[in-house]
Amino acid sequence: MTDVEAAVVDAHRRRWALVLASTARVAGDLDLAEECVQEAYAAALASWARDGIPDNPAAWLTTTARRRAMDAVRRERVFRSKLPLLIEPEPEEPADEGDMDEPEDAVPDERLRLIFMCCHPALAQEAQLALTLRLVCGVPTADIARAFLVPETTMAARLTRAKKKISTARIPYRVPGAAALPDRLRGVLGVIHLLFTTGYTAPSGTSLMRTDLMDQALHLARMLRELMPDEREVWGLLALLLVTDARRATRVDSRGRLLRLEEQDRSRWDRAAIGEAHDLIVGGLRGGRPGRYVLQAAIASLYAEAPAYDQTDWPQIVTLYDALLKVWPSPVVALNRTVALARVSGPARALTEVEELEKDDRLAGYQYLPAIKADLLRRLGRAREAAAAYRQAMELATNEAERAFLAEQLSDLEKADQEAGQ
Repeated sequence: MTDVEAAVVDAHRRRWALVLASTARVAGDLDLAEECVQEAYAAALASWARDGIPDNPAAWLTTTARRRAMDAVRRERVFRSKLPLLIEPEPEEPADEGDMDEPEDAVPDERLRLIFMCCHPALAQEAQLALTLRLVCGVPTADIARAFLVPETTMAARLTRAKKKISTARIPYRVPGAAALPDRLRGVLGVIHLLFTTGYTAPSGTSLMRTDLMDQALHLARMLRELMPDEREVWGLLALLLVTDARRATRVDSRGRLLRLEEQDRSRWDRAAIGEAHDLIVGGLRGGRPGRYVLQAAIASLYAEAPAYDQTDWPQIVTLYDALLKVWPSPVVALNRTVALARVSGPARALTEVEELEKDDRLAGYQYLPAIKADLLRRLGRAREAAAAYRQAMELATNEAERAFLAEQLSDLEKADQEAGQ
């Protein structure tokens, strides 16, 4: 890769959201904005090779994309002005009151601003999340599909429908006013959480993590807390991201090999982040019935604050999972609960619940289900069944670091089984 190509790739990974957010305000159309931004990145390859890489690549890309958007808007206006008798104007629907009551600086960060725009109540929440991850965060459609446990073609169709809905419903490309922000908060929280999750374990590629996405999510969570300081679920989300990110440096070894929680060096965890998260969680739990993000953060905090893996408060984690399932009845939550349940009630009890979850179609193709099942079967001494489950998990895994980890577990299992049979 040349220096120019590397600079363009880096700008795409780190600045796509900022460039798109600024361009969307000019274009007034997501499809047009995305097209102009893509053209700007393509133009950068030739221009930077000829003139040199600019001191501020993001500013260059933003200026180029906005100019292309303005040119396209002007052409459309000219076209319409020359065909006044052939086009019957459509009646304009009134904008939401929440979109009119505050100036645009109600949301100061460009990326957070565009996320709030995309999380319009007229769109289904899944469409909000997927569309924002694709456009604002630059996450590939294939990776979004894996996050939602659906085929890539299905997700592509959903994204197309969501953009069409924005156009046909005349959803305004303006920052919602302060009064409209709470109605969009659930979607915004979901977007930031999914963005972090996508970076924490990359759906594809050779590296376990995409730290640029994790950093974006943390930045957005902090900005959101400044914007909405009284929302406890905002505290919970920031706490969840902080306590989870605190282990970043210890999740892989020097060779990039994935390390299980019990293998990680806890002395290298970011104690300042864990402490900040703890204070946010305590505040969230004191305010009444906690929501999903406060509860998730509390679970993650118990893992992080234990002096050693074997000293984790497993019964309390199961209790928190039970509370989480009441406010967020997700099969993924139920599956994660079985990990702690195995420590409290034994692997046989946990395996029974995993086998029940296998009947849930929403977990079809979810790699962590056979991976957890394999571990439970291994602990029960059912080596051949465990090996089959490990192979199934490997077939579903798309991240090479995770595949290597599963292959290692399978190899160790088969070796132990052979030695036991001799």
